[in-house]
Amino acid sequence: MHKPALYTVFLITGMVCRLYAQPCTTLGQTPSTAFPVCGTTVFTQASVPICSTNSLFVPGCTGDGANYENKNPFFYRFTCFQSGTLGFTITPLAANEDYDWQLYDITGRNPDELFTNRNIIVSGNWAGTYGPTGASATGVNFIQCASDPSANAPTFARMPNLLIDHEYILLVSHFTNTQSGYNLSFTGGTAVITDPLLPKLNTVKADCDGKVLRLKLNKKVRCNSLTTTGSEFSILPAVTSVVSALPDSCSTSFDFDEIAIQLATALPNGTYELVINNGTDANSLLDICGRDIPPGDKLSFTYFVPIPIFADSIGRSGCAPDSIKLYFPKRILCASIDPAGTDFLVTGPAAVAVQSAGGNCINGKTDFVTVKFTQPIQRGGLYQLLLRAGTDTTVLIDECGLATPVQTISFPVADTVNAAFNYTATLGCQRNVYQFTHPGGNGVNNWNWLFNGTQVTTASHTIEFASSSTNAISLLVSNGICVDSSRLDLVINNQVKAAFTVQDSILCPEDKLLISNTSTGAVDGWQWQYDILGSSSLKDPLPYQFPNLNLERSYRVKLIARNQSMRCSDSAERIIKVLNHCLIEVPTAFTPNNDGLNDLFRPHNALKAINYHFRVFNRWGQLVFESRNWMEKWDGKTNGQTQDTGVYVWILSYTHRDTGQSIFRKGTVTLIK
Repeated sequence: MHKPALYTVFLITGMVCRLYAQPCTTLGQTPSTAFPVCGTTVFTQASVPICSTNSLFVPGCTGDGANYENKNPFFYRFTCFQSGTLGFTITPLAANEDYDWQLYDITGRNPDELFTNRNIIVSGNWAGTYGPTGASATGVNFIQCASDPSANAPTFARMPNLLIDHEYILLVSHFTNTQSGYNLSFTGGTAVITDPLLPKLNTVKADCDGKVLRLKLNKKVRCNSLTTTGSEFSILPAVTSVVSALPDSCSTSFDFDEIAIQLATALPNGTYELVINNGTDANSLLDICGRDIPPGDKLSFTYFVPIPIFADSIGRSGCAPDSIKLYFPKRILCASIDPAGTDFLVTGPAAVAVQSAGGNCINGKTDFVTVKFTQPIQRGGLYQLLLRAGTDTTVLIDECGLATPVQTISFPVADTVNAAFNYTATLGCQRNVYQFTHPGGNGVNNWNWLFNGTQVTTASHTIEFASSSTNAISLLVSNGICVDSSRLDLVINNQVKAAFTVQDSILCPEDKLLISNTSTGAVDGWQWQYDILGSSSLKDPLPYQFPNLNLERSYRVKLIARNQSMRCSDSAERIIKVLNHCLIEVPTAFTPNNDGLNDLFRPHNALKAINYHFRVFNRWGQLVFESRNWMEKWDGKTNGQTQDTGVYVWILSYTHRDTGQSIFRKGTVTLIK
């Protein structure tokens, strides 16, 4: 089995070590440090560090014996700016390299949830086949599980559908135990994952002491496009100069959107402009796609003695949020936040209890406060967050040492959604008509059905299935925030199919016919016909005795199976032969001359002979015919050669089926040409 758990065990002083289990510490090898994606850029990863930390869930592959994990991974994050399909290709840089991938929708979620949340998986491919992999228009419409390379399993999945404003993470896992890299390109799909927004300066404010400017950009830009001396920036009027620039997140990611600009001296009260130009690295600041902030772009700001501040916004909450982020125009002192969350009270359509509060503290200060709830908010509506003095008797304190006023700020929560659907069926003889319906509600405005792989995007759908079939139906629903899915394997077996078996198709005159009804489907009526002799309407008829005529006769036994309400029927029949007697006798002569009369030789009517063994020898004791099936006959030939006219010896042994008596007989037969 491809992709088994790879373990090498060393017994050294009682320790057991797992090979390749080292943690992933390189930027980009964890979900929280994922590479930001530009949809027009080919990513070249020349080398892949060896590491692995977590097992992964792969839909449809549970119990296949493979060990799925983030083996030698890199992660890529992107946002969908226009709904459509996502196409991409991962091309190994060397031969015989196996790359796998899995796509997650992390909208409103902690990126690390992809290790634990099974409901955010969008698509993937874990085939062991070497070579390029990815998503294309001709890919399979399921997640290919692990496989042996020789199986040549498909490496491309069908292009998944992306939703506008949703955030995604693509895991690329290198199963082969080398550090050879790959190219990643995004082509072929209709979704737009390249941010159309051009980078520019957004806001700037001075710290309390007027020595540091906090610059925020309208989007994230590359860490490597900023000089540490802040040579890109200047102040007008030039009352002071810039001495350094420190981005907020470049130690843990590849991009940033906030900079602390250190000034040589404090600003006097007044109005100023922060101007950006090309730095000593010959560029201003570049976004992920290499587009720069136009040189000469500038922001006006005013510096005065600080005054108390109000919270200005609450960050976008995802589906069933278990926390919210509260933003302020100035940073908040982390020491003023009560960890128990008593500085906050939440009211709204459902009861919400605050569990804790904290910030993203850098040097004891934070731009926002995360308020954590005891459980996720499931009911949608408008909620209110009250900022107040906590049990520590203090309100929040800003970076200038001023207390925040008591205030109430509102935030919306989307309803959770349920993908459970209903269906009705109109049954037919060969095909059934099904009406599938999702009830909507809770703001659901997007439906994605799959009927045996065929996509439908309406709230309801009518479809025909064969009356005897197995069908896969799945539904993914969304209200733009919350997503849910459901699946049904619909097994249909209402097609009327008549069938029966008989214990013996050749009977002795004294034996009864034993029938076993093997009909399938929605059968509610049976009609048995024993040729012209009799009939029965029982599902399982009683043993039937044919008349003893002392003649060998053949009879037609027929079953008609019906469904009265559907007006469906089907029939099956068998020919039953009744012998004139079952006395086992051996003829004394036969004439194999192909005239159609007495051409073959065997014991007559050995129906009740079990352990049957019949042999014929020539005058020299050579075996010329042998059979263990009483129906087989000797045509007077051995190995294709016609035997001479003469007397032959036969030996017959068997056990009588009714009496259990062992019989041994011998005699002679004359072959006459």
